[in-house]
Amino acid sequence: MPPTIVVTDSAACVPAELVQEYGIQVVPYQLIWDGQVYLDGQDMTPEEFYRRFRMARTYPTTATPTLGQFIAVYTKALERADTIVSILTTKSLTTTVEVAQTAARELGLQDRVVVIDSHTGGPGQAFIVLAAARAAHRGAPADQVVAIAEAYRERVGLLFSLEDLKHLHRGGRIGQAAGLLGSRLRIQPVLTLAQGTVRPVTIARTRRGALERMLARAHSLIGERPIRAVVLHADVPQEAEELAQRVQNEFNCIEFFVTDFTPVMGAHTGPGIVGVAYCLEENP
Repeated sequence: MPPTIVVTDSAACVPAELVQEYGIQVVPYQLIWDGQVYLDGQDMTPEEFYRRFRMARTYPTTATPTLGQFIAVYTKALERADTIVSILTTKSLTTTVEVAQTAARELGLQDRVVVIDSHTGGPGQAFIVLAAARAAHRGAPADQVVAIAEAYRERVGLLFSLEDLKHLHRGGRIGQAAGLLGSRLRIQPVLTLAQGTVRPVTIARTRRGALERMLARAHSLIGERPIRAVVLHADVPQEAEELAQRVQNEFNCIEFFVTDFTPVMGAHTGPGIVGVAYCLEENP
């Protein structure tokens, strides 16, 4: 029995095979569409979601995991471990951290459940979760798992481009990119999620130009350091494949994968997002 189990939310986009390998417990967000509630990552595939999104006249909304969901996951996990380290989407974007903390208090388990704000979301969050889960899998005590998660918060970055900013605006997640909405020109912005806020990095006139500027920005931030990297996309697999090849060829990747942007994240961005998340590692 491992001394510590890592819990996260479905917005982290951790690949299913890694979830299983390291015993990560994933609490799903809720997707509400035309009165029907779907559990993120369970009830609808990304392909189904984005196909419907492009054709529908109504937009989905999202809800945080419920108090009952967290209580159920915590109760089951603590049958197998001494401590839970719960690493969740930043509270500047969602109330999930607060719900998770309330669940621990309701159970009287504040001394056995540590809730960590990832300061980010999506695949950037995945690297924090994986670093902590790998330590827990090796048998590290809870304080070391927490220390690793907090250290890795400072190592991750996320760069992405969108086809359209209106969905970020509609969902209230547009952050400092709001200033780009008034442009009459067709633009392809490159954005980042930093300190829990969406921020513009640069602007291109074409999608290819946006990808080039995204990579240039990544090079300036990463340099020659080894990284773990993931290419994320929302229903643009060909662009993701091209970006994946570039990232693997141009950077020193010690771990790499491609992931679909989970439907609950896609509900706020719409289809067409493509980007790269990275985690800086120490030189050997």
